[in-house]
Amino acid sequence: MSVVLDTAEVPSADRAEYWHEAVSHTFIPLDVALLEAAPDPATITSHRLGALQVSLVQAGPQRVERSAALIARSGEDHLTLALQHRGTARLVQDGHQVELRPGTFAISDAGRPFAKELPGPFVFTAFHWPRSAVGVSEEDLRVLTATAFGTGDDTARLVAAYLECLSRSAGSMEPHVAAWLATTALDLLAVLAHERRGRSVPEASEVALATLARVKDHILRHLGDPDLSPEGIAAAHHVSVRYLHKLFRFEGVTVARWIHRQRLDMCRRDLARPTAGRATVAAVAGRWGFVSASHFSRAFRAAYGVSPREWQACAGAGPAQPPLPVDPPLPVDRPGRVDRPTGYGVAV
Repeated sequence: MSVVLDTAEVPSADRAEYWHEAVSHTFIPLDVALLEAAPDPATITSHRLGALQVSLVQAGPQRVERSAALIARSGEDHLTLALQHRGTARLVQDGHQVELRPGTFAISDAGRPFAKELPGPFVFTAFHWPRSAVGVSEEDLRVLTATAFGTGDDTARLVAAYLECLSRSAGSMEPHVAAWLATTALDLLAVLAHERRGRSVPEASEVALATLARVKDHILRHLGDPDLSPEGIAAAHHVSVRYLHKLFRFEGVTVARWIHRQRLDMCRRDLARPTAGRATVAAVAGRWGFVSASHFSRAFRAAYGVSPREWQACAGAGPAQPPLPVDPPLPVDRPGRVDRPTGYGVAV
């Protein structure tokens, strides 16, 4: 289902205020100044794909700003990638200024002040997600933000093409498929960050790999223990917590995130079993170490785009269960829905 915000029916004198509220509601609180005396109609058409919110934005000249005061009042921990289709844009963050043309994209971080100016009519697709959904370090994020990625870079070109296809199909996907493909998009951004920093995941020695394998086996055997922690895992293998975290750097994730993924995956599998209908969601969650059923439900929906009950019902309805991502992102709030567009970028 789509969320469509359209100023066509709003009186011209009220469009600036309505648009400011529409932009801030769709993304994050922003100061928005329209650069035309009589604003033309503008639209935002949004879809939810797992952890990603995908929004096609069509509007006239304007300037948006994320100030330190807005961050202090509403410090949402989100990132936004804008893929430019028509018109140009200038983004300023961390003292860097980048120019965007059709076919290029840039990422802004809501946790730090930025400003963006669009001097003429424009169309772009915004991909909005929580910072925690991409397993990259703060240094990687600094590399990704306020950088113009164009068609001259092979990896950036691949990311742009994937995002373009994803956005065009966003309105017609089943929720579980959308969540899977959104996870792939976030993985591609992590690859882009690693490449831009001129490194990949470090290679591990045979001894480190053997220790990591034993640690993983231990975690899987104790996955149902809600007290499972890096400290306990490290003590069981006679290594320091610092060394344990170093081992999981070879996986590109933290220890806690790897445990979180495995627990969600085991719950997903249990809920899809033929006998799952006789087990409550809370029982399955508790079996795999989730102490709060409500927290588990939020985490499951954020990871897979459907609630545990919906997945359980869907899996029990037929022999073929829908595919889901194996590397789920962490929880994200889901917006409401208003209307459905008739086509790509056309609001009704």
